[in-house]
Amino acid sequence: MSNQSQNPNEKRKYDLAERTARFGEVVIRFVGSIQETSITRPLISQIVRSGTSIGANYMEADSAESKKDFRHKIAICRKEAKETLHWLRMIAIACPVKKDECRTIWKESYELVLIFSAILK
Repeated sequence: MSNQSQNPNEKRKYDLAERTARFGEVVIRFVGSIQETSITRPLISQIVRSGTSIGANYMEADSAESKKDFRHKIAICRKEAKETLHWLRMIAIACPVKKDECRTIWKESYELVLIFSAILK
């Protein structure tokens, strides 16, 4: 169940743990550039929660104790990635100057939704 390679010398071309961690970092840096107002404050809070929890839940899935536990954690990853799509849409409306950045981050979040959906199939 682990995402870790059995051979320590083998380089992994694709590391989902790293990808989800970097996604959380991108979200944190992005919201740091948004001016806080009464409208953006709750949006920032929500997207930080959903965007960073994808990686945290993936790390839990990677260390799952059973297949059922693994599937449950991956489903949470997918749910949080989908929620992040929503908050990006709201931020794009609240901060029109951030629309292009939202679109770029939205694409990565959508790819994560597709990846986690494929894992669950």
